[in-house]
Amino acid sequence: MGKKRIYDLIYNDARTDIYNTAITISEEYISSLNSDVFSSSMTDVQSSLRSEFKSFYSISGVRVLLVREKGKIIVDSSDGQLEGENINDYDSSFLSNKYYTGEGLKKIMPGELLYAIHPLIFDQKINGYLVLSTSIRDIENEAVEYTDQIIFCFVIFFIILGFAIGFLYMQNELALYKTTKHAKEYALGHFDYDPGKRPHNDYADIYDALDYMGKKFGNYADQQAKFIANVSHDFRSPLTSIKGYSQAMLDGIGSPEDNKRYLEIIVFETNRLNKMTDNLLQLNNFENNGVQLEMSIFDINSIIRMSVKTFEDRCNKKNISINLTFSSKELMVVADVYKIEQVIQNLTDNAIKFSHNGSSIDISTSSQRNKAFVSVKDYGIGIPKEAQMKIWNRFYKTDLSRGKDKTGSGLGLAIVREIVEAHGENINVISTKGAGTEFIFSLKLKNEED
Repeated sequence: MGKKRIYDLIYNDARTDIYNTAITISEEYISSLNSDVFSSSMTDVQSSLRSEFKSFYSISGVRVLLVREKGKIIVDSSDGQLEGENINDYDSSFLSNKYYTGEGLKKIMPGELLYAIHPLIFDQKINGYLVLSTSIRDIENEAVEYTDQIIFCFVIFFIILGFAIGFLYMQNELALYKTTKHAKEYALGHFDYDPGKRPHNDYADIYDALDYMGKKFGNYADQQAKFIANVSHDFRSPLTSIKGYSQAMLDGIGSPEDNKRYLEIIVFETNRLNKMTDNLLQLNNFENNGVQLEMSIFDINSIIRMSVKTFEDRCNKKNISINLTFSSKELMVVADVYKIEQVIQNLTDNAIKFSHNGSSIDISTSSQRNKAFVSVKDYGIGIPKEAQMKIWNRFYKTDLSRGKDKTGSGLGLAIVREIVEAHGENINVISTKGAGTEFIFSLKLKNEED
């Protein structure tokens, strides 16, 4: 807004105000006096008005003149200085205006003034005028003061705005720098990098995503290191046996009976390596493609019966009995029959490995609501409490199992959990060290709609 525009606004407001003031003075002080106020004999009334106008003048700075219809000034708020003067003698057109600006009466009222001329009408006849005047310089000073205030406000506003923009810029620049450094450190494999305090702006979500990603990658890196260490450890033992016995046969240091035993060990270790490789490939396929399920409806009791038969020779060697307890003759479930058969075989295999000679294994099924539950329970060495959450990890073996089991790869339970969870079901373990272990998993029951 330009200075002239501000001046024009203030001038128009001042002009309106001064004219409205003239109307107010007319209504409050003159209208009740009628035309008698202009009579030369009403000196007491004129004196009273002079006193009122003088008080008004001293307060507002607006000079008030009471003028007869012919232009003679009969009351002047400035101590009566112009009383007796005739305005028409100086400017005959002055009283015909509503507003007047300039020096038209400069001989009796010097300086550039703003005038408001309000006619006083009694009995439908103009009997006189109220002339109010104020200095144009006061209006200009007000405009300058107002302009200065606006400029000052704008200066303060832009200073604050500048600080705000600078603060926001630094905040965003710092957050961007920290986020970029965050990402670069993770890209370099420094997953233990501490990015510091979380930003409180639009970068917070990016920060959280990077932090989550870093933790995940860090876990993957740890898992990868453990995976490689476990693979190396579990592959080294059978490879060492194969190499040692093969070298012994090449050196010809054994008898025919020894060589036969060596070959049996080599075949055993080769089968063990082959099983570990198959399990690793299966787990890798689960991770990359997910567990692919071919759902069907089948009797879980029948699958358990068939699976148990494959372990007869091993059970006979350890004098272990397997007891089957089914809540009903048939228990129809909806699942991938081959994958569930693998789960039962892995759990039964584990139970046999860690059972004492001459003990028993209980396999049972039951149903509740829309779920079937399968339990595989042994009375063997059990799993320590601190290890029960770790048994689902790849290659994990408890210290007890390492002493007891020389054939396991530590992959069976990881595969079991992947398969059960792919069905949208759960598997749990209950175990007491030295007393045995029970695995329980759920399956969806067949309903009328299936």
